[in-house]
Amino acid sequence: MNKTIKLIANPVAGRQAVPRIEQARAYFEGRGFAVDLTLTQARGDATLAARQARNGGYCRVVAAGGDGTLNEVVNGLAPAEVPLGFLPLGTTNVFALEVGIPFEVEKACAAVLEGEARPVCLGKAGESRFLLMAGIGFDAEAVCRVSSRLKRQLGKLAYVISALQVWLDTPAREIQVELEDGSRQTCYGVILCNARYYGGRFVLAPAAGLENGHLEACLFLKGGRLAQLAYALRIGLHLPLKAPGVRIVQTRRLTLSGDRVAVQLDGDCAGRLPLTVEALPGELNLMFPRLS
Repeated sequence: MNKTIKLIANPVAGRQAVPRIEQARAYFEGRGFAVDLTLTQARGDATLAARQARNGGYCRVVAAGGDGTLNEVVNGLAPAEVPLGFLPLGTTNVFALEVGIPFEVEKACAAVLEGEARPVCLGKAGESRFLLMAGIGFDAEAVCRVSSRLKRQLGKLAYVISALQVWLDTPAREIQVELEDGSRQTCYGVILCNARYYGGRFVLAPAAGLENGHLEACLFLKGGRLAQLAYALRIGLHLPLKAPGVRIVQTRRLTLSGDRVAVQLDGDCAGRLPLTVEALPGELNLMFPRLS
């Protein structure tokens, strides 16, 4: 049995990332595994390392960092059969919350080794994949504007500040959506959910799930500051999104267009519309903790 782990780690994710990465390496080695460690230095490093690991004969590929690091690894690794594990070191760690990965380093490492490898669906937006969600419009503009310095200093609060700035100075732009059945919908924001949780423990689409084989598209049908504020309050207060202001549809493919409308994938800025998004079932095997 191959007992070599490829560990792709972001040394500036969250607080005390470097000692936590070393703790993880020591844990794996203490369990009898060899560890091939790559420390990322710039955006794209994790994708390159994962691409090189795809056929490297590893028993596990492990991403250590935040959801952005995990997204990069997914983009380099998929499609692949080698199981992918995750060690949450970042600001929000939505995937860890979604599947119940512990935030203690050694417990998360144990889940990587002892958990269950399960095939999941990925989303594909243009040429990029996403694991958790894609945002188009207001939330993406906030993500694209967030200050890296403030993110390091303030964590999640940096996103709140950025969202407030966008709310004050950026009018909502129309988005044209062509759904899988050929019908069209005009809206002012779209969040495509591949998982229940969004931005932490907030739930936009309760029926979403990594193993469903489709995406849940939340279409925000009203524009303007008051509508945006109402949406934000409902999400923040954990109240369900509902008609007539929101339409939620299951889809395996949709096409979006709009003038200079921002896009984010798994919490990282990903350019502007137009864009075609599709669901890709079974593209990757992810390590889920075993329920006790």
